Amino acid sequence: MERELYELSRPVFFIGFMGAGKTSVARRLARTCGIASVDMDTYLERREGKRVKDIFAEVGEEGFRAIETDVLAELAGKDDPLLVSCGGGVVCVEENRAILAERGLVVFLRVSADEAASRISDKSTRPLFQDLEAARRRNEERTPLYEGVADIIVDTAGRSVPAIAREVESLLEKEGVLCRRQK
Repeated sequence: MERELYELSRPVFFIGFMGAGKTSVARRLARTCGIASVDMDTYLERREGKRVKDIFAEVGEEGFRAIETDVLAELAGKDDPLLVSCGGGVVCVEENRAILAERGLVVFLRVSADEAASRISDKSTRPLFQDLEAARRRNEERTPLYEGVADIIVDTAGRSVPAIAREVESLLEKEGVLCRRQK
């Protein structure tokens, strides 16, 4: 049986806290629907030729956020719309929220800091999770920003990546963003 292929009518941005499943869900959707996905942090690291944590160390959060805004605008402007998993802090910059809202459809994958921490096996790559209380505070601060820019909100608590991806796929079809490719 031939699998149906899809295309996007505009970019789809996945936002949410670290460990929400943004990259995993975008990759899963990309595989099942035959469309391209990109992890914004990975793309940024390749483009800049250094790791996010090194960029933070060199230019601080403000410098990193400026690069992130540039990358977001670049990905939002591609001719073939992509599934984009954004960094957890992308919503902290007003210009980014405007790009997200104007240029694509935004899916907020909601997760508690505690659930996120339980999903992240290697916490050494996620300095924020060295202090769970700080992670909880940061998630709480960002939640209104995530909600404010989201077109779709999906709760991820206790759910598998395939289940979340199926829900997102169905919602994107309903929104007219994920369309069956014409033969």
